[in-house]
Amino acid sequence: MKTVLLLLSFPYRFGAQLKNWLYNRKILTAKNAPFPIVSVGNIAFGGSEKTPLVIELLALLREKGYRPAMIARGYKGRWGKKGGILSDGKSILGTWEDSGDESFLVAQNFPQVGIFVGKDRWESCQRADRLGFDVGVLDDGFQHLRLHRDLDIVLYNPEKKGLLREPLSSLKRANILLIKSRDKIKKKKSFSEKTTFFYSVQSRGFYQLGERKEVKAESLKGKKVIAFCGIARPERFLSLLRREGTVPLSFLAFPDHHPFPPSSIEKILDSCKRSGAEAVIMTEKDAVKLVSRLPFKSYPAFYLKIGLKLEERFSTHFLSLLQEKDHPVR
Repeated sequence: MKTVLLLLSFPYRFGAQLKNWLYNRKILTAKNAPFPIVSVGNIAFGGSEKTPLVIELLALLREKGYRPAMIARGYKGRWGKKGGILSDGKSILGTWEDSGDESFLVAQNFPQVGIFVGKDRWESCQRADRLGFDVGVLDDGFQHLRLHRDLDIVLYNPEKKGLLREPLSSLKRANILLIKSRDKIKKKKSFSEKTTFFYSVQSRGFYQLGERKEVKAESLKGKKVIAFCGIARPERFLSLLRREGTVPLSFLAFPDHHPFPPSSIEKILDSCKRSGAEAVIMTEKDAVKLVSRLPFKSYPAFYLKIGLKLEERFSTHFLSLLQEKDHPVR
């Protein structure tokens, strides 16, 4: 499968380079949003912690007095083509089926921010502007050149090689480069021409499904559990569980954005019965799709919330760059 994906990545990369060339030479031009746009993106396929970074940025902007809006494609959601408002900053106006799982996850964490989904990101910005939002955080926007960005923040994992949307040279377009790397000194020299920061993924606690109630990690240690997820690079979730001291009896990996139909639930329950599990654990992204159904009635169900640990100087630098733009937020 990796070989197939690698082969498929070459035409995608060629298309991305061609598009960059057309925009660089003004053959195609980007549309301007009515407020500053901060793009969060990467050059790899899937699983690069973009959604946790979007959450961090939204929290930081709100803390500083801005009214931020998330602008997202709404991948796999019903509103992907026509567009829609998931949150107006006061209420959540749709479901995860409407907006896609990642946008809904952000809405549950930050009901005070605007969340606008749809293929036409420029139109989403117009909707956000009419509702009084003053800065847009563009999710997965590094390759979306149709919309002008004031800041491009790119997440890069040096350990992920081969499956790239664009060549490494594309990182030069980034204003801020966030690197996930153990070999910090070596990688910092490699990207000395950019402002680089380092990040890591950390647990923000276990929560009980349906109650949004945090439980102590110690209470799950020693329990017989099975774990499952429907995310890109599922090994990341398994690694985090082990870091928290939880070693599942069985681990089930489903495709990214998996909707968990009855057949998948049966597969999970069957694994519970066969292994003698006492509980099930999933990611927060999976939880948003299962909380309305609560399908594991015979087993306590929990999800792991994650966040990013960023260097302290990142926030200061990010805000200073944003305020230097031609149309400052305030």
